Amino acid sequence: MRTVRLRIAHLVLRAGWTALAAGAVLCVIGWYGVSGERYAERQLPYLASCSLPGAALIVAGAVLLAHGRDAVAATRVEELYALLVAAGSADADESGRPAGGPVAVSGETLTVPGGTLWHRADCPLVAGKAEAVLVDGRLAASGGLKPCPVCEPAEETD
Repeated sequence: MRTVRLRIAHLVLRAGWTALAAGAVLCVIGWYGVSGERYAERQLPYLASCSLPGAALIVAGAVLLAHGRDAVAATRVEELYALLVAAGSADADESGRPAGGPVAVSGETLTVPGGTLWHRADCPLVAGKAEAVLVDGRLAASGGLKPCPVCEPAEETD
């Protein structure tokens, strides 16, 4: 299904580029024909037969390109979503939580100034950050900070 949609999207992109090229060629032919004629009544056939259809093809090509790029992007997003869903269902147990438990197991809790979460010291979200500071247990217990959903730190009481 994905390959069919992607092929159609690429076909639309090719059609858009072809329409743009054909429109540009018609506009150049129309300009060349108009520039060689002195009288307006002799210029009108070039405008009617080349320049106006050329401009219409350029607009149609631009619309096809925009639609084709959107279709390609939507197909890629759907593919990535399917990969995420497949990876999530393989890693989750029956409770819906990741199979391995919390990512971090350290007992020390840290936060980043201005942050809204508190983390275990070895949480990947704060590991290696020089600005991370120790959390006051009262601040975490008062609801000022929420526990990190990645490392799942245990509630502390001081």
